[in-house]
Amino acid sequence: MKNLTLRNITRACQGTYHGDESLLDREVAGVTIDSRKVEKDFLFVAINGERFNAHQFIPDTIEKGALCVVSHEDLGDTDYPYILVEATGQALLDIAKLYRDSFDVKVVGITGSVGKTSTKEMIASVLAQKYNVHKTQGNFNNECGLPLTIFEMNEEHQVSVLEMGINHFGEMRKLSTVASPDICVITNIGVAHLEFLKTREGIMQEKTQMFQDMKPGGSVVLNGDDPLLSTIGPVKGSDPIFYGLDQDKNAVYATDIEPLGLKGTSCTIHLPEGSFSCVVPIPGIHMVSNALAGSAVGSKLGLTTEEIKRGIESLPSIPGRNHIIQTDRLILLDDCYNANPMSMKASLDVLHDGEGRRVAILGDMGELGENEISLHEEVGEHAAKCGIDVCICVGELSSHIAEAARKADPDFEVHYEKDRESLLKNLGGYVHKGDTILVKASHF
Repeated sequence: MKNLTLRNITRACQGTYHGDESLLDREVAGVTIDSRKVEKDFLFVAINGERFNAHQFIPDTIEKGALCVVSHEDLGDTDYPYILVEATGQALLDIAKLYRDSFDVKVVGITGSVGKTSTKEMIASVLAQKYNVHKTQGNFNNECGLPLTIFEMNEEHQVSVLEMGINHFGEMRKLSTVASPDICVITNIGVAHLEFLKTREGIMQEKTQMFQDMKPGGSVVLNGDDPLLSTIGPVKGSDPIFYGLDQDKNAVYATDIEPLGLKGTSCTIHLPEGSFSCVVPIPGIHMVSNALAGSAVGSKLGLTTEEIKRGIESLPSIPGRNHIIQTDRLILLDDCYNANPMSMKASLDVLHDGEGRRVAILGDMGELGENEISLHEEVGEHAAKCGIDVCICVGELSSHIAEAARKADPDFEVHYEKDRESLLKNLGGYVHKGDTILVKASHF
């Protein structure tokens, strides 16, 4: 791997090298924190989990051919090289920073309370029409996932689209220092992670820390429809590029928006350099917003309107995120990866455009802090009023979704099950052939 010699790695993570010094100028073939994925000449970084000490797997990694190990435990005299550091989690970030800085690529950093992954996929799909694109796989967006994503970069890549997820103060700088973005994108400031960040203002304060690590001459791309993001002024001397559905507020906006049911949404997208009509192939008005983010980034990186249109219309669906599965009996809206109040409401609005009876199966939402009950009630009220037919609520917190939905509309069909096992036992009586069914809950 480019620039990742044992000597450079030791220096980057301020560690102490123990072992055969003739190996110091050897490059590692890969970096992993999973002992099962170690291959010949890999670097194994021993990061402890909640239920295990990763250092116990070190002998296995050496047997598999690891070139070196990074440890925060003094391993004493060994017959294999290791780098002793103060904290292996920080060392992983430091090594990833060394590797990222070895490449002359444009980096698009994406954060936000809702829609990071779908926006990342949209931006990557657009940019792929002109560039060789590297991107975050799945949701590898935290202090372990981001470095592992960066280690997948190679010299063929021209642009990297990196998702950054946080839920505590101080985490964003750890990620953005590594990513060093050229373009910073923030999708919205919602109520996810209120348990730790307390207020929406606290969430914005933490997410905008990314700006401090933006490269000189970089750009900030923000959802101008968000009431907090729309207040942000110049960053490092440059005005933000705002996108959104409100054409009076945004430089990049959409008109002629026409829902096409589960086939997506048609619209006209307006950029400073021109306009074009397209079909966003995944349903939901929020996907139009994602398309606007992709258009803004694509425009900034020199794509033509035709290339941007092609990228939007070729967007693939992602399992777990508005993924439509059609069986011989049902249509399933697989949006089960994660949930918070904003994304729950958006998914219920998508379900409204479904065929047959429209059934929502909703589970608990996590990390909402002291207002978790009222936020679940908010979703229940929306479910009762958005025009769907049935709501099935599963889990302790989701009892509040059910209660609020019944209160908002006593005629609305609502069912409650205490857990998944109970749901599965009774599900046959709730759903019918021809239903369109949304499945959504928090990842836990």
